[in-house]
Amino acid sequence: MKPQIITNSDRKPAFAVIPYDEYRALMERLEWLEDLRDNKAFEEKLVRGEEEVPAEVVERLVEGESPVKVWREHRGLTQEDLEEQVGLSGSYLSQIESGKREGTVRVYAALASTLSVAVDDLVAAGDDEWDTSGGGDGRCPEE
Repeated sequence: MKPQIITNSDRKPAFAVIPYDEYRALMERLEWLEDLRDNKAFEEKLVRGEEEVPAEVVERLVEGESPVKVWREHRGLTQEDLEEQVGLSGSYLSQIESGKREGTVRVYAALASTLSVAVDDLVAAGDDEWDTSGGGDGRCPEE
């Protein structure tokens, strides 16, 4: 490939013109190299124990779906699996996921630990009035 070089008024190269097919081939190679770089960065994060969250999970959370349900399903757990691992009664988790019941800080801490997320990841947007000071009954405030 021999590009046509276009100079500016100072006779310094300003543009290089190449055939369109060669341009497309270069762009494909560039995209491939960027994908390779992104894949390497992803693998390095995995080695460090960091997690990439799939777009589907993010979309469901942004749309306001129950964070507990979204993370539970992302981890491949049924309600029964999670209830057993956390030690909850049969309907308690279902009520938390449906928004019919607020969980205690202890319950959310156990759910977060089991789901390998932070407690903040399980509290729906707008539930920012947690009483974690130890005072009160340790429950989320009523809305």
